[in-house]
Amino acid sequence: MNDNKGGPMEKKKSSQAERKRLDPLMLALKALHSAGAPETMDPEELERQRRNQEILGRLAAPMVGMDWEEFSLDGMNAAWTRLKCPHGDRHVILYCHGGGYTSGNLGYSRVLSAKLANVTGYDVLSFEYRLAPEHPYPAAVEDALRAWDHLMLMGYGARDVVVAGDSAGGNLGLVLCHWLRSVGRRTPGALVLMSPWTDMTMSGESYRERAEIDPMLTVEYIEAVCTAYARGKDLRSPYLSPLFGQFEGFPPTLIQVGGHEILYSDSLRLRDAMEQAHVRCRLEVYEDMWHVFQMFPMKRAGAAMESVSRFLLER
Repeated sequence: MNDNKGGPMEKKKSSQAERKRLDPLMLALKALHSAGAPETMDPEELERQRRNQEILGRLAAPMVGMDWEEFSLDGMNAAWTRLKCPHGDRHVILYCHGGGYTSGNLGYSRVLSAKLANVTGYDVLSFEYRLAPEHPYPAAVEDALRAWDHLMLMGYGARDVVVAGDSAGGNLGLVLCHWLRSVGRRTPGALVLMSPWTDMTMSGESYRERAEIDPMLTVEYIEAVCTAYARGKDLRSPYLSPLFGQFEGFPPTLIQVGGHEILYSDSLRLRDAMEQAHVRCRLEVYEDMWHVFQMFPMKRAGAAMESVSRFLLER
């Protein structure tokens, strides 16, 4: 899918105006996607990133008409995002936040969890999985499984659950599905992936071809967080790079990606792998957009979220 409408000049002017308006927020988010050399992850810098993500999420989250209920899920921080008005409870979203597996928290989760709850009417469960480098792989996967099992114990069926994730959270959602299938358990009813990180080997062409136009991510950042999380393990393992797994039996999947992302290839190749496995998969490319643009307060982010709602209704 290509979402552009209008002539080239109109699109260019609109994009430039929107970028100018959003520059302060873009600068704040870009600062959170910074890291030193791959062999170093400064603890003080990581702590600063995590604190700033918490603040940014709490300030930017569209919480009007929403309830936010934090609780302890077997010692792990978690939260429910719900509409205040009456709504159905037959389906639920398990939301996995991004942050390169080295940052991200409940506060940061508020932005997309609120948007997901608003456009779908579903309750959204967010959780604060353990982060690298203090807690490398498989800590985050274990925590995602805890959150999944919590929903099962609440009485939801696997098909009632939509797993959604952005960036590293998209990676985590895919890994969760690979693991569930590998042990003979049922997989979610659907996957919603925003700018998913699917290939830790960085073998896609976009890592080189789009490095100059990506306003958010750098190859150096990807290398640094990958080193912190994977700790020398085989990066082609589907539990680190889910792109290289088998997708037979995976749920219907919506993938959204910006045209200016170095992770662009991760989404295209995931779509191709899923289609080869006969998985119903929809890829939406938003030209001139950047990494997880859905977080931003702008029309094209709203259009992307509305597309999530339509996708889930169609299934």
